[in-house]
Amino acid sequence: MDRDSGPRVPEQRAPATPNTMTTGTKSGTKSGATADTAAGAATAPAPAELRFAVLGPVRAWRGGETLSSGSPQQRALLAALLLREGRTATAAELIDGMWGETPPPQALAAVRTYASRLRKILSPGVLVSESGGYALRTRPDALDLGMAQELAAAAEKEQTAGNRHQARVLINKALGLWDGEPLASVPGPYAENERARLVEWRLQLVEGRLDIDLELGRHAEAVSELTALTAAHPLRERLRELLMLALYRSGRQAEALAVYADTRRLLADELGVDPRPELARLQQRILRADAELARPTEEPAPVATFTRPAQLPATVPDFTGRDLFVRELGNRLASAEGSVMAVSALAGIGGVGKTTLAVHVAHAARPRFPDGQLYVDLQGAGARFAEPEAVLGSFLRALGTPDSAIPDSLDDRSALYRSTLDGRRVLILLDNARDAAQVRPLLPGTEGCAALVTSRVRMVDLEGAHLVDLDVMSPEEALQLFTRIVGQERVTSERKAALDVVAACGFLPLAIRIAASRLASRRTWTVSVLAAKLADERRRLDELQAGDLAVKATFELGYGQLEPAQARAFRLLGLADGPDISLAAAAAVLDLPPHDTEDLLESLVDTSLLESAAPGRYRYHDLVRLYARACADRDEQPRTGIDAALSRLLDFYLATAARVYTIERPGDRLKDHLEPTEYGGLVFTDRNDAQDWLYAEADCLLACARQAAGGSRLRGAVDLLWAAQGLAESGANAKSYETAARSALAAARAAGDARTEGRARTSMTNVHLVAGRYEDADDEARQAAALAESVQDPAPVYWSDNDRGIIAFNQGRFQDAETHLLRAMEGSRADGNRPGEASALCNLSRIQHSLGRTSRAVTLAEQGVEVYDSIGHTLRLSNARFALGIALTNAGRHTEALEQLGEALEGFEANRQRLWEGTTHFRISQAHFAAHRAGAAAQHAEQALAIGCIGGDRTRANVLITLGKALESLGQADRARVCWREALALHEGSGAPEAEEARELLAAPLSAA
Repeated sequence: MDRDSGPRVPEQRAPATPNTMTTGTKSGTKSGATADTAAGAATAPAPAELRFAVLGPVRAWRGGETLSSGSPQQRALLAALLLREGRTATAAELIDGMWGETPPPQALAAVRTYASRLRKILSPGVLVSESGGYALRTRPDALDLGMAQELAAAAEKEQTAGNRHQARVLINKALGLWDGEPLASVPGPYAENERARLVEWRLQLVEGRLDIDLELGRHAEAVSELTALTAAHPLRERLRELLMLALYRSGRQAEALAVYADTRRLLADELGVDPRPELARLQQRILRADAELARPTEEPAPVATFTRPAQLPATVPDFTGRDLFVRELGNRLASAEGSVMAVSALAGIGGVGKTTLAVHVAHAARPRFPDGQLYVDLQGAGARFAEPEAVLGSFLRALGTPDSAIPDSLDDRSALYRSTLDGRRVLILLDNARDAAQVRPLLPGTEGCAALVTSRVRMVDLEGAHLVDLDVMSPEEALQLFTRIVGQERVTSERKAALDVVAACGFLPLAIRIAASRLASRRTWTVSVLAAKLADERRRLDELQAGDLAVKATFELGYGQLEPAQARAFRLLGLADGPDISLAAAAAVLDLPPHDTEDLLESLVDTSLLESAAPGRYRYHDLVRLYARACADRDEQPRTGIDAALSRLLDFYLATAARVYTIERPGDRLKDHLEPTEYGGLVFTDRNDAQDWLYAEADCLLACARQAAGGSRLRGAVDLLWAAQGLAESGANAKSYETAARSALAAARAAGDARTEGRARTSMTNVHLVAGRYEDADDEARQAAALAESVQDPAPVYWSDNDRGIIAFNQGRFQDAETHLLRAMEGSRADGNRPGEASALCNLSRIQHSLGRTSRAVTLAEQGVEVYDSIGHTLRLSNARFALGIALTNAGRHTEALEQLGEALEGFEANRQRLWEGTTHFRISQAHFAAHRAGAAAQHAEQALAIGCIGGDRTRANVLITLGKALESLGQADRARVCWREALALHEGSGAPEAEEARELLAAPLSAA
């Protein structure tokens, strides 16, 4: 059993030089130095500080130099003096503490000898003799224990003040000073007693920090750690209580109750007692589904912490009018301080100023919401609106929830979101919502919070919402806004013409702002000239209703005044799907150098026809995008210019994604099989920069693939998905990738293009594999190989064989798996694709064990590692180490297995392969269990569940089986059976053969604690 089962701490080095070191060190005088020492230091360099450690092996340092602490008895003397914190220890006390009731005949002489040796090692005046004993004269913060005590005391003060985040940081710093067992290998009864005291104190610190974790909503993280701690300290009821609470708050009520049952049985068997009352009361509250358990029992006063979000966009400096609405909404938000949660929904046509008003009101209400403000553009007016689960993930991160604690499902995320906001006063601005169904999961639902919602539709079905219909501005407000932008002098002299302008704009704020901006930038124009232009240029946008005609007329005015290069940029950039566009991608669309592109885009931002979403990124208002596309259909001549612009954009993404693939997977020949590109992409020299680009551009890249799949650029779209396959395995983008892959496959089938359909099916195979849908994956891979063979396209053939080998292995068809993987290896070798060959080797390793060839399995995996290592393939090297770790586990070489799996985990973390991280934790759990380390096995299994795994529900079920086995070994049989029941349900739902193992485990007699 691991002795240190709390948070992992770094390797202990010399304690940091104390922050409270004495000032005035020019003379070199140290606190406690003798007069002679001080005098000598006047001309000599300041002596290095002495530092000591007892929270691990007893050690001493002078500056960076490690000092010899001598024999075990000499270390016992040093430890006894250090732990007395400067107080004198008599010789009798020291002898008794070092040897107990059976001291050696020359014990006093031995103590004097050890003291003499320590004097020679330590600085003069540090170890002193007085009153028949000895004492150490050191600074309190020279000892790691003293530093830990100061940090713990500071943490307690912060927690009392309600600063839980800071308290947690301080406790973790204190725990980080431990380096294994305190006073390690120090003999004697005194050391033994102090060791027990320090171990207990550390456990109390860990319990305190876990208590804070639960108050902060870190339930998933806490479950993993508490599982290991309860295994190491099975009779410690407080840990069991925290575990029950963590499981309950993670939505695992049955497991929480099983922990109580296991604990009751263990205490009865071991001690003949019942659980303490606190534990019994917690069980009853869980049985009642007590809502109070879902939130902290004591709510601190609101405090500013680093998790306080402040996401509101900037309000416009020339906000005008809307006084009635500002007062109405402000009063509504003020009601959130009472007993209800305030929800106000603003509805109105596009361009009417919903967002501007909401942002202005939200800024004015900020003092009422000291715990922060959240903001999101829900993109409800577009074809691809924001998914509520994605928005909740973003909100939870902004509120300080770590990624590992964010659940997968919409319901679980919404529940955690409400729990996190409970007791806090946060304002949520949900902009541009599609409908009430999109909004409901995003509402906080507790008093003290409020939500502002803007939408084009009236949300009559949003229960409890205060509905506000925002109409166009009054003529007076519209004229006031126009005047603030154009200037009082120009408007005063032509007031009637100014009224004609705002009337032509339909009194819509967006239209007025665009028209006024054009006039303000042209000093030679009069207001009358602008009014005359507006009077003649009303047209319709097909997609808009009658109420939006004035908006289109205003867009016509702004567009008509653009320079030719600006007008071309405005038209062409509006063609691209995606939430926004980067400067580099825009340069590809326009076929211009980046600097020229940036000048054009910034000039369009100045006209309010384009928005600057962030440095180097641009976006259209949704109405403006529609208008830009209408202009492209009408004005882009010849028509080939539209196709050319979108082709350049696809080329840019394909060329850049191929370079990212190449830098991540050196030696892989996929890039040589992709469609050639005429427009180049970005060039990377750093792997991290390449990965940053891929994940930052994921939404736009996948939108480009979907858009291109519907036209003549189908082949490039499919190849783009092939090159960006890492997005399918990252977890965060898997759903969007699947949508794009399905669209591409449908288009390829409709086009009757066998080559493209084969490649599209290869991408869909990967999608199904990641999700654990093995039958669907096998069907896609089979068709992909057949199509690729028919057109002599070699890469999809051996890719499909590799995939089918993996599928057959997971379905228990080992001979078929071996056949497919041998073909994959031959095909990769024939194509000169060494990484493909190595992948087949690693997968063959898995097969060999199942066929009873354990030694061969290890050899093949080692060959795969060697290949990947020789070509510098860091990402797939992690996959190879993963395979080798499994082979070594099966061979009973558990220490080597854990080393390989640990390196694989580091690689997946560095490459942001979140699902592979979780899968590796699962395999580490299996290795620990095979090595009879059930506590560590349970801890890593919990981490796998919290993160998620490749293989979807099927792998999750297998993790639960392993977790149950580990828990049963730890005497937690009831909780184990809960895990197995969930695993059985998942396996029966998918028809997986592992269901039989779960049935057998559940049918076995209940193990004794």
